[in-house]
Amino acid sequence: MNTKTTYGKEILWALLALAVLAAIPFLTPSRVVLDFVIRLAAFGIFATSLNILIGYGGLVSFGHAMFFGGGAYAFGLLMQKAGTSIPVAMLGAILFCALLGLVIGAICVRLKEIYFSFLTLAFAMLLHSVILTWMSLTGGDQGLMGGIPRPIFLGIDLSKPISLYGFACVVGIVSLLLMRGLMQSPFGYTLRMVRDNAERARFLGIDVWRVKLYAFIIASSFAGIAGSIMALFVSGAYPEFAYWTMSGEAIFMIMMGGLHVFIGPVVGAALLLIFNDLVTRFTELHGLALGIIVLVFALGFKRGISDFVVQFLRTLKNKRATP
Repeated sequence: MNTKTTYGKEILWALLALAVLAAIPFLTPSRVVLDFVIRLAAFGIFATSLNILIGYGGLVSFGHAMFFGGGAYAFGLLMQKAGTSIPVAMLGAILFCALLGLVIGAICVRLKEIYFSFLTLAFAMLLHSVILTWMSLTGGDQGLMGGIPRPIFLGIDLSKPISLYGFACVVGIVSLLLMRGLMQSPFGYTLRMVRDNAERARFLGIDVWRVKLYAFIIASSFAGIAGSIMALFVSGAYPEFAYWTMSGEAIFMIMMGGLHVFIGPVVGAALLLIFNDLVTRFTELHGLALGIIVLVFALGFKRGISDFVVQFLRTLKNKRATP
């Protein structure tokens, strides 16, 4: 099966997913469900963008939240200060995160393993400190004050919950489809080759540093999209978006959902959001409870749940095929 045929099927799956999401508001009037899907769109993109580095590139970043937070602040400031339209502000957030990823990635991807991880963490903490101290621009620890305007564009009024829901769904599905296409492209397979054996890839004439840098920029840009959706949802941007714990949550989503199945991080994001909502409702020790849940997943499945399911189905298929 060629790549075009495979990608055509994935587009059909994406359209089917959009159709299902479009039906949800007609099936339930609950605002809680709509808000959950909007948050899932943001965190699903965020976790999947991080998995471009971890799952496909073998680069474990502890500072990916800097792009999530950076995208949220860039989007919010463009809307508040410059009065741009929503598409222009989102494009500006993407460009800001891509440029930030270019500068930081050019330094970080030269390093290996734990050094790469902790340098990304250091840069994330630096950006978080800038957000806290530059109060005249960012609002400090109070975040962007005054809300984010939602002017009508192309007849779409995002001040209406149902319109915001539809916008988040479309942006989420399109972003996932684009990331899937990139990872199934020659670049994606080159990135896997670099992950598996960088020396062999270098011997074949591949510029390993450049491939890793491109992956870093791509992941940063999509994290900026996720931050923009979250800024629209909460009508603001807050320092917590760029804090290191946000990167940790994305890593938990990948661990719970799966590294090796593309949709795994989205599954993990849904699980973590559900568990977080349930735990915070029933106990104040939500940190401890979530830690235990993640530990159960790590020890029980020994991989993300989507990886576990795919491996189980393959094993079952092989047993049936064996005479």
